[in-house]
Amino acid sequence: MTISVVSRASRTKSPRRWRDVKQRRPTADGSFVYAVSSTGVYCRPSCPSKRPRPDRVVFFADPQEAELAGFRACRRCRPQLPSPQGEAAWLVRRICQKIDDTLASDPEARLTLVELSRSFGLKPHKMERLFQRILGITPRQFTDAQRMTQLKSKLRKGEKVTTAMYDAGFGSSSRLYERASGQMGMTPAVYRRGGQGMAISYTIAASPLGRVLVAATQRGVSAVYLGDSDEPLKKALVQEYPRAEIRQDPAGIGPWVRGIIRHLRGQEPHIDLPLDVQATAFQRRVWEELRRIPYGSTKSYTEVARAIGKPKAIRAVARACATNPVSIVVPCHRVVRQDGNLAGYRWGLKRKEALVAKERSLASRGKRAS
Repeated sequence: MTISVVSRASRTKSPRRWRDVKQRRPTADGSFVYAVSSTGVYCRPSCPSKRPRPDRVVFFADPQEAELAGFRACRRCRPQLPSPQGEAAWLVRRICQKIDDTLASDPEARLTLVELSRSFGLKPHKMERLFQRILGITPRQFTDAQRMTQLKSKLRKGEKVTTAMYDAGFGSSSRLYERASGQMGMTPAVYRRGGQGMAISYTIAASPLGRVLVAATQRGVSAVYLGDSDEPLKKALVQEYPRAEIRQDPAGIGPWVRGIIRHLRGQEPHIDLPLDVQATAFQRRVWEELRRIPYGSTKSYTEVARAIGKPKAIRAVARACATNPVSIVVPCHRVVRQDGNLAGYRWGLKRKEALVAKERSLASRGKRAS
């Protein structure tokens, strides 16, 4: 069945909602549903079904509105039924909105976990677990990320580092520089110059996990991005280094790209490429440990923290994984939760799941053959 006529009152165009659908964000469940005109089916944003073409997507506020327009509920994600995940995601969205609103009105506000949880009638440890289950990070990490986003925005507009630092709510330069290397890859002053003076070559190619962008300097690989199309990958690179000398050079870094693609295909299990990545000493220790995890194996964040001699630094290990700019080469996809379930991944849980499953399959096949 094809639904070709939808009332204008029900139809909504929203780039933000489309991003939620493309990324299958569970946090968007309950806030809207989307329907596909070519199939006559409506789904939750997190539905695992194949992504439709954007010109065939119609957004509705709720299942009732979608059904009134003639669409039927998806049998996979069952969007007409309430789900604990959806309710939890809705609560996390409210908490995130409160954090955003608070920082917008007072960038220097200090939101403690106790105060935040009390506002929503939760115990602090329950709120933290809820955040980690839905977003894969803690409320504090979310708050720090929002501050860093504000800082980057101000620096890109040309504001002085000191002014931007205080406007974004960083109380001291030491606190800012402590986070800068991990989340910017450079000092704030260099970031403000947009990477001026840097020479970055990149190329984009097809891979088993979609499109892959590889960027490098003369010293080594600086970025490995995964995505569905070229433009967002190029845009992400340019946004980070707006004043760097960035040029497409397939021939110059071709060998490194081919090595990464062969690795993704399972043809080259052990990949050892030179890196040119700025990082804190702690991040380097974590990333070096990740490169020691055998192909086809995984470790928990707790095990990685113990391996580097910092058994209590589990959250810091998670942050180091999340800020890894050279995925695949530094295999952060091999780090999982203590119970073995997959945690967040910058390029999507589906890709992380595919990477782990393929490596385990090939490693198991190799053991049987030997």
